[in-house]
Amino acid sequence: MTEDYRPEQRSALTRFMGGSPVSVIIRLVLISLLVGFVMSVFGFNAADLLRGVVDMVRDALRDGAGVFRQMGGYILAGAAIVVPVWLLLRLTRAR
Repeated sequence: MTEDYRPEQRSALTRFMGGSPVSVIIRLVLISLLVGFVMSVFGFNAADLLRGVVDMVRDALRDGAGVFRQMGGYILAGAAIVVPVWLLLRLTRAR
């Protein structure tokens, strides 16, 4: 006698991890191995990446206004393309 497998019957850990914990861990190890290999080919290591993230956060906190100013510029530049395309698509679909 086999029961139907229903997602609501899965444990909280299985739902959180997106699959059985063992298979998720195996996939994460394999992907980590692949990413680590690619990083080493290009000369990156985890310490350099972590140091870069810390420096980026420190710079962002020190120069917060500059970050928001730069982000605003990116938004305006993107909007110059996105909004007309969106408007054109809306107008063509309305007919």
